[in-house]
Amino acid sequence: MLGLTFLFIVIISFGGLGIYFVNRLSNDTGKILKDNQISVEYCGQMLKALDQIQQDPDQIAVFEKNLRLEENNITEPGEFQATAQVRALFELLKRDPAAFTQFGGMHKAIFKIDDVNEIAIIHKNAKAVATARQATAWLTIIFTVLSLAAFSFVINFPGIISRPVKELNAGILEIANKNYSARVHLKQQDEFGRLADTFNTMAGKLDEYEHSNLAEIKAEKGRIEAIINKMNDGIIGFNNRNEILFLNSAAEGLFGLKEKDITGKYAADIAIQNDLLRTVLQNESSKQLKIYLDNKESFFVQESISIQTDGITWGRVVILRNITPYKELDAAKTNFIATISHELKIPLFAITMSTQLLEDKRVGELNKDQAEILGTITKNTERLLKITGELLNLSQIETGQIQLKKEPVLPEILVIKAVQAVKQQAAQKNIVIQEAVAKNLPPVNLDDEKTVWVLINFLNNAIKFSSEGSTIIIKAVKEKDIVQFSVIDQGRGIEEQYVSRVFDKYFQVPGSNEKSGTGLGLSISKEFIEAQGGKIWVNSNFGEGSAFGFNILINT
Repeated sequence: MLGLTFLFIVIISFGGLGIYFVNRLSNDTGKILKDNQISVEYCGQMLKALDQIQQDPDQIAVFEKNLRLEENNITEPGEFQATAQVRALFELLKRDPAAFTQFGGMHKAIFKIDDVNEIAIIHKNAKAVATARQATAWLTIIFTVLSLAAFSFVINFPGIISRPVKELNAGILEIANKNYSARVHLKQQDEFGRLADTFNTMAGKLDEYEHSNLAEIKAEKGRIEAIINKMNDGIIGFNNRNEILFLNSAAEGLFGLKEKDITGKYAADIAIQNDLLRTVLQNESSKQLKIYLDNKESFFVQESISIQTDGITWGRVVILRNITPYKELDAAKTNFIATISHELKIPLFAITMSTQLLEDKRVGELNKDQAEILGTITKNTERLLKITGELLNLSQIETGQIQLKKEPVLPEILVIKAVQAVKQQAAQKNIVIQEAVAKNLPPVNLDDEKTVWVLINFLNNAIKFSSEGSTIIIKAVKEKDIVQFSVIDQGRGIEEQYVSRVFDKYFQVPGSNEKSGTGLGLSISKEFIEAQGGKIWVNSNFGEGSAFGFNILINT
């Protein structure tokens, strides 16, 4: 405001003085031109006309005109008397020009008017010159004073503005560097002073907040680091630039790296010399890893967690979860199941043979009650044989020891074998099984026994969940480079939320009245088909029926 006010005063001062003195000079020169110079011209015209009156009487009118104009322009002392004298003599001249003899007197009177105006012109000119000199002097003085003041203003004003700005900038930089004890000291009582006070208040609040929470934050950070380091799972953190932020103790052992040596470094550069880190960086999804650790094979599952806030990704944390104890327990469970199932098969076969002998009439006739008891024993023995067979198959799958005997087989042969195996079971419920096998299907290279087992499992399930008197269709068709097998029933179907889980181990659809199964049949079927390079699938509409099938490549 002071700077703008000063500039305003300079403009007003120069403008006002300039206008004032220019007006004075204009008035002085105007008076000279308007009053005196015109009168001199009138006198000249009257003298010229007076000299020609005797030869040209028309000059009397000219003289009369200029004399009248002069009478209307009397401005100086003595000018009136001289003009009146000229008027009196001119009246005598007009009465009798020929007898007029006072031409000399008229000349003197006219010259007197001219002298009065000439002297006035000289005086007024001197006055105008004096005014001009006065204006020059005043303007020079004011210009000098204002120039010195402006020069001082130019020298000092930037410092007045920049000094507090520099101090505020320095204070802001200190705060940016987390030096919350920094303060800005300005003694001036203006906007900058108030800004400095506000800044100091903010810095004080930040300093107070920093000191009040720093110890708590450090303690929490130490606690979190201790928890992470005590975990058995390997944990490694990356920022959004894929630079390594931290490594816990378990991860140091897994990767063979030290946290202090790699923190802040680009992960891809470290991975060049570290195979495990390279595998972890290339693996975005959950994947089981086998790592030789502590003189034995250990198993880990990789999990990647993205760290995001408000839609912004700050980095990610990779966890290598140690599942070795679970794998060991699973292996023990698999071995136990395989052993028990294998041991059970021997007595079960013996029971089966015994029931077959009892059914032979050559051994002896059975009464009705004995026949019913024998039927129950036979049925339960078959069920136990099926369960032990499924458990043995499961143990093969879980140990990765599925043995395939692949050979070219016609699809219609597989369908016939599967239908023959369940024909008696279907007849008990009066269910018709229709075979829909396309003609001239090419042979498919697969394991005959395991593929028929899958089809039988599909048919058993279809019979189990179909109503009496219904129809089941088993199909085999060619589509491009695959042969598609499917079993379609008209049973209750599967609710939509359970369709995706039917191939899970031990899963049984809720609400089913059949609880005799193990929940392993479809899971084993999936493993058998996928082991042969095929794809298993299911389509089901609740209340309308289901279709289970698989696709096998012709050239497999």
